[in-house]
Amino acid sequence: MTDQRIPSKQISIDGKKISKSSPVYFIAEIGSNFDQDLSRAKDLIYMAKEAGADAAKFQHYTAQSLVSDVGFKGLANNKSHQASWKKSVFDTYADASINQDWTEILRDTCADAGLAFFTSPYSFDLVDLVDDFVPAHKIGSGDITWTGIIEHIARKGKPVLLATGASNMADVQRAMNVILDVNSDIILMQCNTNYAATRDNFNYLHLNVVSKFQEMFPGVITGLSDHTLGDVSVLGAVALGVRVIEKHFTDSTEREGPDHAFSMTPTTWREMVERTRDLQSALGASEKEVEPNEKETKVLQRRSICAARDLSKGTIISEAHLNMLRPCPDDAIQPFEVGQLVGRVVLRNIKSGEHLKWEDVN
Repeated sequence: MTDQRIPSKQISIDGKKISKSSPVYFIAEIGSNFDQDLSRAKDLIYMAKEAGADAAKFQHYTAQSLVSDVGFKGLANNKSHQASWKKSVFDTYADASINQDWTEILRDTCADAGLAFFTSPYSFDLVDLVDDFVPAHKIGSGDITWTGIIEHIARKGKPVLLATGASNMADVQRAMNVILDVNSDIILMQCNTNYAATRDNFNYLHLNVVSKFQEMFPGVITGLSDHTLGDVSVLGAVALGVRVIEKHFTDSTEREGPDHAFSMTPTTWREMVERTRDLQSALGASEKEVEPNEKETKVLQRRSICAARDLSKGTIISEAHLNMLRPCPDDAIQPFEVGQLVGRVVLRNIKSGEHLKWEDVN
């Protein structure tokens, strides 16, 4: 085995740079929310662009290649969010699967809208089918232990986005080892795969895992594949250094379907993007400086050393002669310099309340 690669600190997807210093990259997960309607899928792509997305994402699977009808029917009862599905798991996935003949059409529609076209392929054949159409590959959380398909995807030589829902650090390390053996362009995404859309899910998201990812894989670009309500998790993740965000996207959370309820709408998506842009601007640099927009308030709010009474030329300054008052013009002596001022001789008459300058004393 060759030495393992180091994660790339900068990745380019369709000409857009993604790095710790780049604007957050937003992926609108349309998933199955097109409701088997190609026109609707196209409309959602354009809506996602208007809402501020950088990419629109779908999922390529067949029910036969994804789930076992026998296996799910053999479970004691339906689990998690699937308990509310009106059809069997197999039939629900069969109904929601994308028409593979639409792949090029969706890619071209994304290009026309100015978005990158993403999809998650869930079989070896589908990885090969979509590879000519995508600038990067997304590996869904459910496949994090399927090292065979992870390696197959990584060997395509395109950036890989790895979601890590319902996994532990050993699972993450294993998958990352497989990818980094052949491909350094990896985006590692924190994720919780409960889709119930309840506030309780915030307790299980653990955004601080992002910091652990950054420690384990120095330089790695981190992301968040999020299914919680609203944008608070997104804002928290961005503050921790995440630069890729994936959220489900629909035009109405009232529509029937497995993903609509926990998706964002064009309005809430736009708000999320705008709030994220504001947050990223506010995060800024790590050096503390007087900022250009503070230069006037610096003068107005800081105190300077002022004469507490009229001081005549020749006065030897004591602390009793001084007050610390606003404002503080650029030529003023500042309060922390009082020790250097006491004991000096006044060179001119100074009025009470006037700030002292070094040229006023000897």
